Amino acid sequence: MGEMVEGVAAGVPFVAVPPADPDGPVALVAGWHLMDVPASERAMADAVPMAGLRAWRVYFGLPLSGSRLPEGGPEEVFRRASEDAVLNVFEPVTEQAAGEFPAALADLRDRLPGATGPLGVFGGSAGAIVALEVLARGDVEIAAAAVASPVVQLAPMITANERRFGVTYPWTERSRAVTARYDYVDRAAELTAPLLLVTGADDDIAVREPAAALHAKLGTELVTVDGMAHEFPPGTPAAARVDAAFSDWFARRLRG
Repeated sequence: MGEMVEGVAAGVPFVAVPPADPDGPVALVAGWHLMDVPASERAMADAVPMAGLRAWRVYFGLPLSGSRLPEGGPEEVFRRASEDAVLNVFEPVTEQAAGEFPAALADLRDRLPGATGPLGVFGGSAGAIVALEVLARGDVEIAAAAVASPVVQLAPMITANERRFGVTYPWTERSRAVTARYDYVDRAAELTAPLLLVTGADDDIAVREPAAALHAKLGTELVTVDGMAHEFPPGTPAAARVDAAFSDWFARRLRG
């Protein structure tokens, strides 16, 4: 693996890893980490290195994480989520990350040697929402996308968190509108690039069923990882399976 580059692109923190063979134009794959493990750009790079891919691999930091944590740190993020996870966390994180992507991408195209080939996007969990939103918006040309433990429909995830934390979410007209917007089964027609879905066999039904519905609607590829729940920590068999699926997918779909 080449030497990791760490920096900020158009205000967005990132780490990037060059291809083993840097000669000539190569593809660029860019993505976003989970709020669960792996929960940072560096951890995502460790979990899903895609080392054999002839591409620059770029891992962006999500808003409200890492160097962009608010004053009060993770406890403040949890406080905001406990008040209103949809309006205080999922919406601002997704909107900011998707909105800042085109400028960050343009910056990196200029800065990373040879990174002028086709673009792939990827993400996990909350980062998968960002990848799907970027794909649906169509602000940049995307050749392929891959998401793991994907939040394909936000509303079922809120119900799952109610079960997980023993709380009742205070639905409002606005939060229902936001979750309707982050329903990529309904918005499947907007996902025009080839898409890979990777789910854990032991993940919550709130993830598995919407992913299966999107798979059925689009006829896209779906990989189910036995023994994997929602997280895929670096160095685990689950992370290795996600990495292998992403690597194979982008190798087939991208040509540098």
